[in-house]
Amino acid sequence: MSKKKIEGTPEAWEDGSLGRDEEYVRVSKNVDDAALNEAAGLQPISIRLQKSLIEDFKMIAEINGIGYQPLIRQVLKRFADAEKKRILRERAAELRELGDDDPDESNGKVACG
Repeated sequence: MSKKKIEGTPEAWEDGSLGRDEEYVRVSKNVDDAALNEAAGLQPISIRLQKSLIEDFKMIAEINGIGYQPLIRQVLKRFADAEKKRILRERAAELRELGDDDPDESNGKVACG
């Protein structure tokens, strides 16, 4: 009995048609790190952190079932998003205050954009 060959398309990988059994998984030897980083939108950086902080991240990552580097990316993304929101809220408050100071000139309208 012959097995039907399944074409190795991205969809076949994603829907599991080609299998998801870890028994058949291996690390690729022909990895182009630059192409992989480019495709994922990543840029390698070098950063010095306290050893205790790294150990904390490793412990938290292990509890959450992820690697510590993806965890650090998540932490940095959350921080950057929160800071952008804070800055925008402060700027919006400043614009409202400016509009409140001279209601005749703005007629209650504030330019956005």
